[in-house]
Amino acid sequence: MTVVLTACAFNAKKSNKPIGKSVAILLSAITPPIIGNMLIIASGYEVLSTVGCYFYFLGMDLSMFSLLVFTFDYCMIKWSNLALKRIIYSLLIIDAIQIVLNPITGHAFDTEMIEFGGYPYYRIIPFGGLTFHRILDYGIFLAAFIIFINKARKSPKYYKERYTVIIVSLSITCLTLTYFIFSRTPIDRSMICLGIFGLLVYYFSIHYRPLRLLDRMLADLASDIPDALFLFDAYNNCIWANTAGCQLVNIENDQFDKAFDALVNLFGPPNDDREAWMTRRIVGQGDTARYFTLEWHTLKDDADRSAGVYMSVRDNTAEQQTYKQEFYNATHDTLTGIYTKEYLYEIIHKTILENQNEDYIVVFVDVKNFKIVNDIFGTDFGDYAIKCIAAWISTDVSDNCVYGRLAGDTFGICLPKKDFDEQRLNMQLQDFIVVNENLEHHILIHLGVYEVIDRNTEVSVMFDRAHLALSHIKDDYQKHIAYYDDEMRKKVLWDQNISAQLHEAITLRQLCPYLQPIADSSGKVVGCEALVRWIHPENGFMPPGKFIPVFEKNGMIVEVDKYMWRCACEILSSWKEKGIDLFVSVNISPKDFYFMDVNAEIRRLVKKYEVDPAKLRIEITESVMMDDVDNRMDILKQFREEGFIVEMDDFGSGFSSLNMLKDMPVDVLKIDMNFLGKTTDDERSNTIVQNIINLTHDLKIESLTEGVETENQYKALAQMGCRLFQGYYFAKPMPIEEFMSFYSAN
Repeated sequence: MTVVLTACAFNAKKSNKPIGKSVAILLSAITPPIIGNMLIIASGYEVLSTVGCYFYFLGMDLSMFSLLVFTFDYCMIKWSNLALKRIIYSLLIIDAIQIVLNPITGHAFDTEMIEFGGYPYYRIIPFGGLTFHRILDYGIFLAAFIIFINKARKSPKYYKERYTVIIVSLSITCLTLTYFIFSRTPIDRSMICLGIFGLLVYYFSIHYRPLRLLDRMLADLASDIPDALFLFDAYNNCIWANTAGCQLVNIENDQFDKAFDALVNLFGPPNDDREAWMTRRIVGQGDTARYFTLEWHTLKDDADRSAGVYMSVRDNTAEQQTYKQEFYNATHDTLTGIYTKEYLYEIIHKTILENQNEDYIVVFVDVKNFKIVNDIFGTDFGDYAIKCIAAWISTDVSDNCVYGRLAGDTFGICLPKKDFDEQRLNMQLQDFIVVNENLEHHILIHLGVYEVIDRNTEVSVMFDRAHLALSHIKDDYQKHIAYYDDEMRKKVLWDQNISAQLHEAITLRQLCPYLQPIADSSGKVVGCEALVRWIHPENGFMPPGKFIPVFEKNGMIVEVDKYMWRCACEILSSWKEKGIDLFVSVNISPKDFYFMDVNAEIRRLVKKYEVDPAKLRIEITESVMMDDVDNRMDILKQFREEGFIVEMDDFGSGFSSLNMLKDMPVDVLKIDMNFLGKTTDDERSNTIVQNIINLTHDLKIESLTEGVETENQYKALAQMGCRLFQGYYFAKPMPIEEFMSFYSAN
């Protein structure tokens, strides 16, 4: 027993379990009283037997100390009363001391020799000190026993097993010790029970696996799992199913034999004879459909033979419904319920690639002046109108069409070319009226049509081209459908081509300023306007109408304007050195204000080239003031405060010139002769021009008439009081060298 306990203590200490140290200490502490008891029984000599008694009593103190430590560790309890812990340990130390002092004082015990079975045996005679020793050890033993009882009572039933064995072994050991103490039986065999208790402690703490506990826990766990679980033997007989499994196939707990057939009826036969597989099944249709994931796994024994299978069935219906709802929300427009732009593009791309034998067209649907509808009738009516348009598209197109909402008031459709009925659509769009309660409004809808030629073209590009087709309609209220054609395609390619060449053209100075003279009333050249021209290496001389509208549209006009401002400053700097006193007018596009700080950029150039600000005139159109009026007014005021001359170009060509003129900080008003060019009433035209010139005098603004083409126009305007003139009568725009020659001759 001693050898076995020692080996177990060694193994317990080497184990990785946290309780291993406590077990090793307990087993080591049990060894001394067993050795002492062995000496008492085996020795026939008084001295050796007495030594055994000391081993026995001191070993019991050590055992009780170790038992208490083990009890707290095994029951996972922390000392809450440290004072009590110190008292118990102190009492054990005092008891050990008083036992050790017994040879001197003789207060604890003595021995007497008796004969048993023909052999001498020295029995213990207890005194007061031994009584104290026994009361202390029994008290600690009882405390440990109570702790185990209390822990077992409070633990779940599945955990009682680990405590019950310890409690029973403690009880047997205690009763055995008590019996041998009070019966004074010559041969004390109670240490055998103490050794067995130590071995049980070692086994249950270090090696024991509570299989029964695990079985119950796994069974309860499997029963509570939402997945349906089935266990089959090697012959496909169901031997167990959890609660979810029984509910799935509608059987009771004692009807497992019906499970296999019920599963086959529900999902069909197993896939094949593979050891493991997974598949998905749909039971039912439409909104009542249920979605399941089935898994089948083979169980093997130690000889790698099939011992059965287990099957799990997961109901994914809720997940699928959530996924479908999330997918619907992500791919469908919130207001109209039709496809979003991104998903529409994806579906169209897939459709035209999968149906190579079908010719398709894409249609860009645009609601004209929809902002006015919202402003007049309110956003609620506007939203209702959008839903009505979406409903019209949904009901009017064929089953082979896909459609969606591209943006606020635009929609996209892709349909087979043979299904597009232009005549029918024109009739429907001729009188498209939205009625909502007491509100009624005629909605003007235009359709841009693009025929899909290259199926690999990006869908967004297809719709861009369909949208571009609407430029043919413009404000024609009788025309609703326009087609993208080769001319538009050529224009798109042209726009892309020259846009790609702009940077190089600026770097190589293919873009160059042409100067158109500005003369005073005496015909003397006093300045010029810098106008951009492109000397293209392949296309030759390109007038601004070939590229300026392109750059205005894509925003690259900003780079052109910055380049022209720089050229103007270079020209003025050169003239300054030559003593030439002329001004240069430069144009500012409305988009310049969006992409840069116009005032800061021009001031930087003026400072760099040391140019007099008054010689670089800032020319704007009234369209510059259409947006962010207050900010633009402040910028123009800054220009004037810094010495620049501000000119307002194309006066009379817009609708708000007079209204804005009263507040606009300008120095020169440029009157466009084209404003009066097509009139049949010369007298009324002259009256208007005269009054505009008079208005400039009253406002202390200088007038400049552009577009002067004849001597009669020049003389008439001079007589009316106009001070500056520009037009082909004097000269057309020309390169710098020609302008200088013209200026010298003039």
